[in-house]
Amino acid sequence: MVKDQWQKRLFAVSQLVSINNWHRRATALPHKYIQRDKMSFKQFDFNPKIDAGIRTCNYETPTPIQEKAIPAILEGRDILGLAQTGTGKTAAFVLPILQRMLKGPRSKRVRTLIVAPTRELAEQINSDITKLARQTGIRSVAVYGGVGKLPQVKKIQSGAEIVVACPGRLLDHLRDKTFKLNKVEHLVLDEADHMFDMGFLPDIKHILNFLPGTQQTLLFSATMPSEIRHLAEEVLDNPVRVQIAHSRPTATVSQQLFSVEQNRKMTLLKGIMAKTDMASTLIFTRTKYRAESLARQLHKAGYTATSLQGNLSQQKRQKALNGFKRGQFKVLVATDIAARGIDVSGISHVINYDVPSTVDAYTHRVGRTGRASCKGEAFTFASREDRKIISQIERSLGKKINRNNDPDLAEDNTLSTPPVGRPAKKSWHKAKNKGRPAFNRNGGPADRGARPASKSAGADKQAQPSARNHKAGSRQKRKQRRAAMMIDGSGNLFLNP
Repeated sequence: MVKDQWQKRLFAVSQLVSINNWHRRATALPHKYIQRDKMSFKQFDFNPKIDAGIRTCNYETPTPIQEKAIPAILEGRDILGLAQTGTGKTAAFVLPILQRMLKGPRSKRVRTLIVAPTRELAEQINSDITKLARQTGIRSVAVYGGVGKLPQVKKIQSGAEIVVACPGRLLDHLRDKTFKLNKVEHLVLDEADHMFDMGFLPDIKHILNFLPGTQQTLLFSATMPSEIRHLAEEVLDNPVRVQIAHSRPTATVSQQLFSVEQNRKMTLLKGIMAKTDMASTLIFTRTKYRAESLARQLHKAGYTATSLQGNLSQQKRQKALNGFKRGQFKVLVATDIAARGIDVSGISHVINYDVPSTVDAYTHRVGRTGRASCKGEAFTFASREDRKIISQIERSLGKKINRNNDPDLAEDNTLSTPPVGRPAKKSWHKAKNKGRPAFNRNGGPADRGARPASKSAGADKQAQPSARNHKAGSRQKRKQRRAAMMIDGSGNLFLNP
């Protein structure tokens, strides 16, 4: 009995020794012999017709989201895919869907439905599908509002098997019984957080009623807050979760923060653009009016600039986006309509002229540059009123955004912590009134009604110009400046431009 135990122990020791010797020999080998081979699209065993589309798009190595999502989709599993923008989510679901469609029976019915929140994103996805499926014979059509219904109907009825649609126009077609979704095999909700968060949830639930209920469902997004994730998982059946650092911009993006007040932003922007080599620049504003106005000012300053915002017709929006893609316009000023899923290669710089209202919006904006492992830069113009959202963004990033201290570019320091015991508001008013006569609470001179202490003091007072003789209209301008202050829903103050 004892002898058997000792034999077992000696055998275990010999095994450990052999393992250690193997490890020693392996670590002594050249690195190229022990490094794991890089994964390629060939390992997915796609149909040769799909491989031709992959070569057309110059895809070589799968991104992390593609590497993890494609096998699960090929198996027919539902997916909840969370990854940063610019990491290849579109190809992650298009390629395996094409493979499954080629294996299944071909028909002239809609077999795949992809729902996207914006027209531009729907058009972008449709363009990617066209390239990847060129050799397969599978056709797709983009369905969205702002254009005529009849051309869309003709394409669908002529045999398009994939429909990429925005919720509103899709429901219009379904109510008109233009086509049916009872043969749909795959449902994709792209930018799912945006659709749910921006009020598309009732439309999505209504669309689900037209589906057979047996379809494979895929949800992809760059961000997925917990309350939205709960809603998303209601439409998934035992999903595979694929999550790849989705809450932060890619590491290839260098981020800088400029402290500047609203009335100095245009000067700062021109200074940065004059000093920085910008191949292609995307500038974000909060409002449609400011996007249009800023693009007009940059155009007058000699830059080839255009705007992309919701007030434009679909034809003008597409013209602006296509011109930016082709390099006809070096600067595109846009609202957050361009922050979601617009894939424009070669954007070297993203500028947040206005700080976004949410952390997710910041992630999507910054994700427009540094795509496909390329390097990019993101500049953010922040004023005193943006301290709260900047803190939230930095907590999400897990680090402080680099502050730009170039005195020629950033002249004020509104985001710095005020000195202890001195309120920031009081010191700001002192700086504001420097070199101007002091006023009391009612807007009049602070020394009104004060008597001279002596004759000499009275003479000095007569020698001084009266505070009433300040520049005409200054009191009215001060009232206008106060009236120009507006408060947003969160209680933060914003200067009206």
